Amino acid sequence: MRNLTFGFVGIGLIGGSVAKALRRVYPSCKIIVFNRSAESRVMAMNDGTANIAVAQVDDTFKECDYIFLCTPVEKNVEYLKVLKDIINNDCIITDVGSVKSNIHKAVEELHMETNFIGGHPMAGSEKTSYSYANDRLLENAYYAITPTAAVDSDKVKEFTEVITSIGAIPINISYSEHDKVVATISHLPHLIASSLVNLVKHNDSDQEYMKTMAAGGFKDITRIASSSPEMWEQICMTNNNNISEMLQKYIDSLNTIKLELDEKNGQAIYDLIAESRDYRDNIEDNNNSIINRSFNVYCDIIDESGAIATIATILAANGVSIKNIGIIHNREFEEGVLKISFYDEPSANKAVEQLQRHRYKIFKRK
Repeated sequence: MRNLTFGFVGIGLIGGSVAKALRRVYPSCKIIVFNRSAESRVMAMNDGTANIAVAQVDDTFKECDYIFLCTPVEKNVEYLKVLKDIINNDCIITDVGSVKSNIHKAVEELHMETNFIGGHPMAGSEKTSYSYANDRLLENAYYAITPTAAVDSDKVKEFTEVITSIGAIPINISYSEHDKVVATISHLPHLIASSLVNLVKHNDSDQEYMKTMAAGGFKDITRIASSSPEMWEQICMTNNNNISEMLQKYIDSLNTIKLELDEKNGQAIYDLIAESRDYRDNIEDNNNSIINRSFNVYCDIIDESGAIATIATILAANGVSIKNIGIIHNREFEEGVLKISFYDEPSANKAVEQLQRHRYKIFKRK
């Protein structure tokens, strides 16, 4: 592949991770970065990711072959307008936003269709800054690619090769279909999780028995409710129609379930759970989901002083980093009294290996 120059507008978790991956795969490429925070710019220069770091989006980006817009979805549109009068004719601008319709509409209004290929790497973390970026974040993660109708097919092919080279799995999809997909599998689940948490909050007793006795299952299905309100407000407001459509379908399904409960239709409830179980068990589990996964190991331990410290020492001695650790008080749907969370699956697998070697009884659950 030809020697490329990449530009980045925003180098937080995603932008920084893409830039780091490109530096690893194309060590001789040129990378130009802009970020509002000077600290991130300095870090990118110091660790060798960036060749040039600038304090504003200016003519420095004129030499770029590809420019990644990696700021919040509404900000990406603003920077698109700035770049219109800067880029060369052959430059391709792409973005990493989780909603595509708004930026494609802006591209059309600015008559930039020949210079744009939308993108959405379906990976992430609860951490958002460059400090947490890493060059392997996108490996085996689906990467939605949404070309305009006017962009050169050779450019789409080359961009797809770039995405493949950093370990991601490209999926070529229309921007309208993309937004319907993510409305269903990502945006709506965030609203459902948040509403379910608030249902408990607003219906709990003064003694807070619901909060106290909440099982691991409740925390698992509502984990994504701990997301950034600012970010998700932007996402929901830019994909509101698709989310609303799928929300109505979900409301209709809940009304059907309510009717079946009221009529004590046990067979219908059985069929609901059986169908969902079979379908969920066939969903691929070895990719970086758009909804961040949790890698948990459950362990039976004796309730005695130092029991948790012993496990933590075993894992630390073998280079396994623990994300979180705690006692499961409500074990109605859990096996194992101790829940240990890890940042990735290899760490969880290594923890299982080491703890079983020390004769702990281990349960690992998807």
